[in-house]
Amino acid sequence: MPDRRPKPVYNARIQEIRLPRAYSFRALCCLLLMVSATAVSATDWRAPNAQLAAKIAAVTGPGAVALVITNRSSLNQADVDDIRRGLCTELAALGVHSAAADQAAATAQVFLSENLRDYVWIAEIHVGDNEPSVAMVTTPRAEPAAGEHAAAPMTIHKAPLWTDENRILDVALPTGSPQIMIVLEPENAVLYVVQNGHWQAQQTLVIAHAHPWPRDLRGRLVLRKDRLFDAYLPGVLCSSTTSAPLALRCLESDDPWPLATEPFPLSAFFSPARNFFTGALSPGIQKQTAIAPFYSAAPLPRDKYTLWIFSGADGQIHLLDGMTDQATKWTWGSDIASLRSGCGLGWQVLATSRGDGVGDTVQAFEIADRQPAALSAPVEFGGSITSLWTDSDSTSVIAVAQLSETGRYEASRLSITCSR
Repeated sequence: MPDRRPKPVYNARIQEIRLPRAYSFRALCCLLLMVSATAVSATDWRAPNAQLAAKIAAVTGPGAVALVITNRSSLNQADVDDIRRGLCTELAALGVHSAAADQAAATAQVFLSENLRDYVWIAEIHVGDNEPSVAMVTTPRAEPAAGEHAAAPMTIHKAPLWTDENRILDVALPTGSPQIMIVLEPENAVLYVVQNGHWQAQQTLVIAHAHPWPRDLRGRLVLRKDRLFDAYLPGVLCSSTTSAPLALRCLESDDPWPLATEPFPLSAFFSPARNFFTGALSPGIQKQTAIAPFYSAAPLPRDKYTLWIFSGADGQIHLLDGMTDQATKWTWGSDIASLRSGCGLGWQVLATSRGDGVGDTVQAFEIADRQPAALSAPVEFGGSITSLWTDSDSTSVIAVAQLSETGRYEASRLSITCSR
């Protein structure tokens, strides 16, 4: 696998405000101030509010405007409410009053976003049938107070599943009885069952392919409800039959590979001759349907959106939220995966990196305010990690490593527990 380097992050969305027709901006501001009199923001937003209001009013002129504010930043709800009140007041002072969208001559949709240094507010302004205008202001981000986002430490548990001289591409563990393990190899999918406390090979299903595999081969197992599994390999899709005796049907295919398990229906197209995804997404993350080529991806659900993290082939970590693509300089490796633990924020990202000793490590992170916080000690693997995929129930991650001392491949199941 390629060198391990940094990657990017993105922001979320807030419900749009539907203003009663009889209310003006000034009346609504007064109402919000009375309701939220005790909510005091730690940041003074007056300067950027005044700048953005002036830019909006310069385009729309005095009159009725429909205002929509969408939060795609790490700002909390109290800050968003404070910004809304301030912008409302500044607009009212400039003669810009609210109206329902069907009665307003103009619409101003404000996106609250950010980068590593600044908050970035972008207003997309529509006046009649004219081409939309865009106004933007920035304001420096405040440094978080020490310990502001502290979370309980976590422990990564590594449970070895299978070791083999043959290359292991992925492993899947269907639920049910008898217990089954599927091991994906370059030329076969091997089914194992537990006998006398040990995994015993039950059936070997041959993977038919017309072209030689690329040098750094990757593969992905996906469990299905209407059949046992699908196996994705570069330029080839194999599906198990729906009834006994089990067989594997393979065909040349450029179908996109699923990037995560339910409920994240995002797939991406894999290069048939390389070891990374091309960057074309299906169906996309809202408006974003493509990104630079990447090695792996991990979703992090938020209250109103999903933040997708991509380990780019450009050596950066990218954060996508459906509107923005933020590139970071985090020192992560090329393999990342997310899982639902119930600890901390509920979901964490497991990221690889080069260890101080022999081989790679995996560490658990949470993403708060667009910055990663390490929440576990690194777990050593004694070799190079070649695969990291979220398991079918999203509560664990399957990791495959090639051991430095023996050259054998070892598949393990990684899970997280909250430290007491």
